[in-house]
Amino acid sequence: MTAMPTISLVSLLGSMRADRRDALFSQDAARAAPWIRAVAMEGVPQAQVCYGRLLLEGKGVEKDVPAAFSWFQRAAVQGDVDALNMVGRCHDTGWGTPENPEAAAEYYTRAAAAGHAWAQYNLGHLYLDGRGTPRDATKAYTLYRRAADQGHERAMNLVGRCTEEGWGTSRDALAAAYWYRRSAEAGYFRGQYNWATVLLKAGEIKDAAQWLERAASGGSPGVRGTVTALVNALVRRGGAVDVFQPLAARLSASIP
Repeated sequence: MTAMPTISLVSLLGSMRADRRDALFSQDAARAAPWIRAVAMEGVPQAQVCYGRLLLEGKGVEKDVPAAFSWFQRAAVQGDVDALNMVGRCHDTGWGTPENPEAAAEYYTRAAAAGHAWAQYNLGHLYLDGRGTPRDATKAYTLYRRAADQGHERAMNLVGRCTEEGWGTSRDALAAAYWYRRSAEAGYFRGQYNWATVLLKAGEIKDAAQWLERAASGGSPGVRGTVTALVNALVRRGGAVDVFQPLAARLSASIP
C-alpha cells in the first residue's frame, strides 16, 4: 500500500494564491492569527505579509503598526513583491516608521518592475506629485496605465483623469470616458462619479443619476458630500427634477 504524501501547513499556505489565503483567514481572523503567525515565524513571506496586515488593521490581533512594518520588512528581504509594496506604503504614509517618500519610491519601484499593480499605482502618485522623486507626469501616466491594464480599478480612474486633463499624455475626452466607465463598472466610487459626470454632459440623465447614487453609497464621506452637493445643485437649476429630486431625498436620508 502506497503511503499518502504528507503536506506541511507551512508549504500549503506558502503555495496558496494571496486572494485565496486572505479569503481563508478572513473567515475568523482571531482564530486564524496564531496559525498565520506560526507560519510567518517559519519564514514564509506570504504569511509574514498576511500577519503584518492583521497587525496593521488590528484584525484578530491587537493593532501594532510598528510590528506590522517589521513583518513586512522580513518578507521584503526575501523579495516578496507584496511585501515590497507594503514596505513602500509604510514609508509613504509613516506607518510604523518615519515618513520617507524617497524610501517609498525605492520599494515601489522594485515591486512595480515585477509587475505589481498596486505598486505601479502607488509609484504613479509619487511621480505625479513629485514626492520622493522628481515630478514626471509622463512616468505617472505610464505607471497608471500599466496597473489599469491589469484591471486595477483605481488606476483606471486615474488613466481617465490623465487623459482628460492632459497629464503626461495628450488630452482625449473619448479615452477619458472609456477609462472612467471601466473604473465605474469595476466598482470604484471615484470612477463612478467621474463616469456619471460624463453621462450628464452627454444628456444621459437617468444613467448618470444611477451612477451618482452608486458612487455615494460606496464612497467616502467626502465623495458622498460631493455627490449630494451636485445633485442638490441640479435640482435647484430645475433640470430633470423628476430624476434628481427623489435622488436628493434618498441621499439626504442616508447621511448620518
